[in-house]
Formats: sequence, C-alpha cells, structure tokens
Amino acid sequence: MSIKNNEKTQTLNTKLITALAIISMIATSSCHQKTPDTLKPNIVIINIDDMGWRDVGFMGSGFYETPNIDQLSSEGMVFTNGYAASSNCAPSRACLMTGQWTPRHGIYTVNSSERGDSKTRKIIPAKNTTTLAEEHAIIPELLSKNGYKTCHAGKWHLSDNPLTRGFDVNIGGGHNGHPKSYYFPYQNVKIEGGEDEYLTDHIMHRTLHFVDTVADPFFLYYAPYAVHTPIHPVKSLLKKYQQKPAWNGQDNAKYATMVENLDRNIGLLITKLKEKGLFDNTLIILTSDNGGLFGITNQHPLRAGKGSYYEGGIREPFFFVMKGKIKANSKNDIPITQLDISPTILHYAGINSDKLTLDGSDLSPVLEGQSEQLNRPLYWHFPIYLEAYQKHNNENRDSLFRTRPGSVIRYGDWKLHYYFENDEVELYNLAQDIGERNNLAQTNQKKTEELLGYLKKWWKETNAPIPGMLNPEYEN
Repeated sequence: MSIKNNEKTQTLNTKLITALAIISMIATSSCHQKTPDTLKPNIVIINIDDMGWRDVGFMGSGFYETPNIDQLSSEGMVFTNGYAASSNCAPSRACLMTGQWTPRHGIYTVNSSERGDSKTRKIIPAKNTTTLAEEHAIIPELLSKNGYKTCHAGKWHLSDNPLTRGFDVNIGGGHNGHPKSYYFPYQNVKIEGGEDEYLTDHIMHRTLHFVDTVADPFFLYYAPYAVHTPIHPVKSLLKKYQQKPAWNGQDNAKYATMVENLDRNIGLLITKLKEKGLFDNTLIILTSDNGGLFGITNQHPLRAGKGSYYEGGIREPFFFVMKGKIKANSKNDIPITQLDISPTILHYAGINSDKLTLDGSDLSPVLEGQSEQLNRPLYWHFPIYLEAYQKHNNENRDSLFRTRPGSVIRYGDWKLHYYFENDEVELYNLAQDIGERNNLAQTNQKKTEELLGYLKKWWKETNAPIPGMLNPEYEN
C-alpha cells in the first residue's frame, strides 16, 4: 500500500472514530435527559381552611369574589360532589395526609371529645387522638423518599413540627388550629418577619421564595390559615363588600375580604408557576378541610355548616388541574373524597402504593377520561360530640350540638345518617333533596336497611369505636 493511500485510510478512521464518539455522547445525553414520559410532576395541594362549597365564584357565589380560583378551576376538572373526609379541621387533614378513614388514625376532632355540657351528653364519647402517630405514612414522607423537595406553608395541626413528618421547609406550621391574629404579631404562629404584612400575604411571600429557589420535582402543601376565624378583615377591601348586596345568605363583609385576599394570593402562586415554566408539569389540587362556619357564611341549598355531617359541613369546592392530562373546563358529578388525594398523587409520582393501607381511590382514570364511574360507598365516622356555636341560629339536628355521635354513608344518590344515642336514622335522596329536609327512613325501609348493612360491615372492617356506655351525669 502506498504512503498516500495509508494516509487516506488513517484520515477515514479518524473521522469514523470522531463520528462514533459524537453519536455516543448524544446517546448518553439522551439517556440522562428527562422526557415528558419520565419527568415527575410537581405537586401542589391547596387546602383552604373552612371554605364552604359555595364560597367561591365557580361554585355559584354571587357575593364572594374569587377570579383567580375560578380561572384555575377552568383549567381542569371540577367535582361538584367533592367531600371533606371529616367535618372539622384536624381529622380532615389527617385523612387527607394518610388516605385513611378516621377510625384508622383515631383523630376525630380538636382537643377533647367531651365537647358541650356533660349533662346534655347521653353517652360517653370515644377517646380522641390529637397527634397523628408516626406509624401512619403520609404524603410528604412518601414523596421525600422518592426524590421530591417538600414544603409546608400555613396550617399543619397534626403535630408540633411538620419538619419531622417529611417536609424540608416549614412556613408557619405547628400544632395550633388557627392564628390568634392575622395582624402582626401573629402570636401563636411561629414565623419570622411579616411586620407590615397580613398573615395570609406573608405566608405566600415566603411560599413564592420556595418556588423561586427549588428544583424539580417538588411538593408544596399550601394550607392557608384563612379563612378560619378570627374574622380579621383586610381593611382595604372592607368598604367594597359593605356596599355590596347580600346573596343567598352570604353577606359578611369582613369574611368576604378574607376570601378575596386569599384568592389574590393563590393567583400570585399560579402566576409564579407559569412564569418559571413549572405550571405545565404540575398537578394542582384545590379543596377545603370542611364546610364554611354557619352564621359567618351559608351554603344554601346545602344544610348547616362546619362540624355537621349534613352536606353543608362536608361538601367542598374541589378540583384537579394538570395540563395535558386533565381536560380543561370539565365537570364531574362522581362523589369523591379527600381520601382519594393520596393514591392519586402517588400514581402521578410513580410511587408503588401496594404495601400501603389506603382507603381512597386513584382518580387518574376519571381525571383522564378513561372512566366515568367510581362505584363505591363513602363513609364518615364521628363517635363524639361537637357543641353548637349558635343555639338560636343553626340548621343542625338540635340546637345544642352541631352533631352528636354517629356515622354517615353515601352510596350513589343516597345518604344515611346513623346516631348512636338512640339508634336513630335519617335517609335522604340527594338527587331530589340536596338540602336534606325530607327524611325517607320510614318510607323507604329497604334502602335504609341496605345502607345500614354496608355501614355495620364497615365498622367491623375498620375496627371503628362504637360508643354506647351511658353518661351518669346525663339529665334527660
């Protein structure tokens, strides 16, 4: 072979080696690059405190103004039959975090289960748990173990410190159920700074900093203290609502300013996600921990409010948003519960939940239009007493208690209430009587017995405590 031909061969070999090296680099880069199919979504739960079913514009309110929440709801699927897992704060949050019914974790209320005057309590209520036991795996712990950075912002209420339960960042969360003041100093809310800021504004200010500095994937549990009492108005908005006509039992101007202010802050969060290019790969869930506080706000035609197991106490504004997965401007009347949040999140995060005890359902087939049914009963168990706030202005079963010890089941359109004191039953067809005014227990005994059968079986499956011991201090 001539020297000239040898040089040509060497040149070709060099070019071939270089080309192969480039191809190898591209292939290696492609293996490490995240594709839409492998990229874990960011997850945001917005869990509002005490916001009722009709306290937002997209659910029909003609008094409260929530343009940002309304716009966000239009970008996903709204569930018109969305339920809190309990009718008051702590148990609802425990159910959301664990994906489990209340009998499994034992949190039924805030503080003692012996609420109200002992002389008016016929039976001894079940004992209450106030701190969520560490044996229960919760959403932030599961996500943290699978590569997520986690942030809690606002109300925690399940233990002293959310940092011990899977959160990397804690903004204002503790065991307290509400702030003593929305104005600085916030007193029982441990958070730095905020001298010139309303509490809801300051927590969002800190939350936006988290979003600005965190890398994918992240989990944000935004649980504002608003709109829980104390009703401390945003003064700049007060005159506007004082001059606004009442609508369907909603007329509290001070409360309305808190609703609008919260809506503004949620708008800031969504704007930040979009500005940073995060919105399109973020699953957003909005709900409320229980119904609105009756007398402060009303949910007509729903009956009663927070603390009651009539619809006004447990039916919530509830929607899911995720671009490319969940169809925008969609509505669904399938009954869902906050217990469904955990299995749904785990599905989208690609986390196997087979070894977990989860009482909810993965909603992804419904959210993505693959299924139009979810045939299952929903349950609520409240074996304790919860006193009434207003004895002379309420829609409770009696004037002394928002609810007495009992259980509730909804299956399809039918809903049954069972009370342990006297084995009393109420049955309603929600499709015909959403306000729960016409008790059909006597006229439809077949349906009553059917639902009671499901309920009794569920008590056994969950080892639910059934109170029955008479209270010696009771005065008939």
